[in-house]
Amino acid sequence: MKMTNPKSNTYVTKRSGERVPFDPERLKRSLQRVGAGEEDVAAILKEVEGMLYEGIPTSRIYRKAHELLRRRSSGASARYHLKQAIQELGPTGYPFEKYVGALLAYQGYEVRNDQLLEGKCVQHEVDVVAEKGDEVIMVECKFHSEQGTKSDVKVPMYIHSRFEDLRSNLEHYYPGRKMRFRGWVVTNTRFTEDAIAFGRCNGLYLISWDYPEQGSLRDRIDLAGLHPVTCLHSLTRKEKKELLQREVVLVKELLDDPALLESLHLTGTRRKKLLQEARELFY
Repeated sequence: MKMTNPKSNTYVTKRSGERVPFDPERLKRSLQRVGAGEEDVAAILKEVEGMLYEGIPTSRIYRKAHELLRRRSSGASARYHLKQAIQELGPTGYPFEKYVGALLAYQGYEVRNDQLLEGKCVQHEVDVVAEKGDEVIMVECKFHSEQGTKSDVKVPMYIHSRFEDLRSNLEHYYPGRKMRFRGWVVTNTRFTEDAIAFGRCNGLYLISWDYPEQGSLRDRIDLAGLHPVTCLHSLTRKEKKELLQREVVLVKELLDDPALLESLHLTGTRRKKLLQEARELFY
């Protein structure tokens, strides 16, 4: 059913400052994507449309939709909160690196994090090394705590030179084997157009929240169903931070081993509620 909107001419303001017409279909798709039911989608759209005014920030629309969805479905709400939850993996980049490694492991790769490798000229620290068959992927993760931050062309230029040095010494690590090598750069936000052009020109695979069109970070998370613990509304900010410090990054880890929650000293009621919310993520 096509959603109609009496305020279709209302312009909203994106984080970049760009003003665009409010698109109810886009909001509808984002709610459906996380598993919200038709009745919930219709009710949320109606309430959001009622609060629109000229120039309203898209961040305010997002917060309102998230608040309304949270009242109706904790699991769908956690999935809708995913982009922000990824940013809450900071302030250090290590939880994000582990998260990216987990996404590759889901695809059948043997994954190692935080590796020191000798290139032809110098030693390099590599965030993620993933191997499958004759393929080896080396990944640099660029984590940003602010949504509006973009990785510009200097990022892939610098990483390309590092990976080329490592490629030149690949036989040292795989003697007698002919390996296919690829360098990746993964960010939780976005790349500039120049960064994407440089990566494409030099065979460097770039992944951001919504790039490339197929195989973006969001697509890979949807496919794997691997959600960070920062998605969970039942955890306080302090509790999330404690889990991350103990290198517990995935909701799946809590479901596989609920004993990981013991250090948080949750009441029986809170523990039960948290695990129920965690299970609802896997709809």
